Amino acid sequence: MVRKAIIPAAGYGTRTLPITKVLPKEMLPICGRPALDYIVEEAINSGIEQILIVVSRSKNMILDYYDRSVELETYLEEKDKKHLLKEISLPNVHIQYVRQSYARGLGEAILLGKHFVGNEPFAVLLPDEIILQNEKEPLRQLIDMFTEYQGNIVGVKKMAPSQLKNYGVIQPELLKNTKYKIKDIVEKPQESPPSDLAVIGRYIFNPSIFSYLENVKPGVGGEIQLTDAIKEMAKDYTSYGLEIEGNRFDIAKMSEYIDLINYIWGSKEG
Repeated sequence: MVRKAIIPAAGYGTRTLPITKVLPKEMLPICGRPALDYIVEEAINSGIEQILIVVSRSKNMILDYYDRSVELETYLEEKDKKHLLKEISLPNVHIQYVRQSYARGLGEAILLGKHFVGNEPFAVLLPDEIILQNEKEPLRQLIDMFTEYQGNIVGVKKMAPSQLKNYGVIQPELLKNTKYKIKDIVEKPQESPPSDLAVIGRYIFNPSIFSYLENVKPGVGGEIQLTDAIKEMAKDYTSYGLEIEGNRFDIAKMSEYIDLINYIWGSKEG
């Protein structure tokens, strides 16, 4: 059973500057809600009971958003706008925070959740990748596969060859349909990627991943790369990839951010 999730939200948001100088990319507005709220909702709908959000000292807006505003609640009640209280109600999940003092990579951010996770399997959701699916939540898809295979599960998506250099890419062994065994994984291959299956921002891990994160050396960009830890762990434990069903949007790309907003509005109007 996967009850806990880590959401890394301590990055500088360099791909979305200049707005992210003052507004965390996780709080970019999408049809009246911050991007992060879609991720939290996905986690809750997938059965997650506890969430750890990794923040930096410039991300206090995230903490404020998931806190009560007693003054606003009182104002709405006094002004006969009680119907709006549901718009600011807090999600039904336990949220806590840990601060990453300096952004040294996704791997280090996840490592900060070691004590939060304990000895349980856990999920990781990246907040700049929003995946919309009507049938089953993306994270739920991974959890269901984890229940069947009991190994690390990495969400993947087929990408155009020109895009693969921006992602971790797996060397797959087909199991059935959209499920794969990971034979190898390469972080941002600049040439000769092992497949067209790129890693996207959803994972289920066995807690053993922490020992690999503790021993992995800085990789691409001088950062502690999660991909490198997965690569080492896959030598000792079977790890899997799952092609996630759904429409994926990378909100750090302006074109996809706008596409996401149009997609959601179109769904509401339809």
